[in-house]
Amino acid sequence: MDWILNILIFAVAGWFLYSRIMPAKGIKQVTTADLKQMVKEKKKYQFVDVRTAMEFRGDSIKGFKNIPVHELKQRVQELEKDKEVVVICQSGMRSNKASKLLKKLGFTKIYNVKGGMSAWS
Repeated sequence: MDWILNILIFAVAGWFLYSRIMPAKGIKQVTTADLKQMVKEKKKYQFVDVRTAMEFRGDSIKGFKNIPVHELKQRVQELEKDKEVVVICQSGMRSNKASKLLKKLGFTKIYNVKGGMSAWS
């Protein structure tokens, strides 16, 4: 009986981790090479850096707007729902979380930068 409970706990924990890490449907994962092309077409996209203000001041990409992930829900009106959104953070984890939130808030064209600023150089 204990092994059944252990399997159930393991399955629930695995599902929870999977749902947090994996991108949601409708969110495209792009590389930093893709991002370099997107930045050239800046009128087509809106670029959002979801790192903290301190991280953003330390190193950022020209044209990105800083909206920390914990402020995104309150500041979402600063973004246009009908325009494509490119989201970046330091490693890709917070931007993945922010992308999922934007999806829930009605955005349909969302790109998450894999590897984030760590991969940007």
